[in-house]
Amino acid sequence: MIENEDQARAWVEALPECDPSMIARFERFEALLRDENDRQNLVSAKSLDHTWSRHFADSLQLLQDVPRETSDWLDLGTGAGFPGIAIAIARPDQETVCVESRALRTKFLDYIVDELELTQCRILHCRLQDVETRPFDAVSARAFAPLPKLLELSSRFSTRDTLWRLPKGRSAARELENLRGWDHMFHVEQSLTDADSGIICGTLAGRKKGKRA
Repeated sequence: MIENEDQARAWVEALPECDPSMIARFERFEALLRDENDRQNLVSAKSLDHTWSRHFADSLQLLQDVPRETSDWLDLGTGAGFPGIAIAIARPDQETVCVESRALRTKFLDYIVDELELTQCRILHCRLQDVETRPFDAVSARAFAPLPKLLELSSRFSTRDTLWRLPKGRSAARELENLRGWDHMFHVEQSLTDADSGIICGTLAGRKKGKRA
């Protein structure tokens, strides 16, 4: 379990993706996040003292068991950049598509992408319902919507092989237990950054025949 900033940074530095340019990008991201948070409420002010654990490591743990050969990643409701921008920093050669409907936040995300030279990262300023349907190798969403609604909105981006990574906090086990109408291979993994939080992981085959979510 990652319990403090030193442990979080050490964990990030131990990732196979990590190199000096990645750390430099995260340090710049942290500075820009702090500066922008004075203008718009991107994250809680308290969490800025724990950026490496609460935001960076918390996002990057989603990379566990996701092959580095993964070609594209869809992040829903990216907000302040988590986990989408963090994923794009760790895997800059992978296409990362971040969907965010709020104009001020997408303006900030566009600035981050330009500033950090994340050439394979795209920010879509729109509602998820308006995103063109296409399959992705991986899909993530942090605090986006309850699981049934999330799948209702986003299953069209998934194949049977798409890897789902859905941080759900304390509700992870309950949401998965109560899920009905979907043919899936989901399970809950313990978060590395919060003892009370879980991440719904796995694959989705689609709706069960004759069922609704």
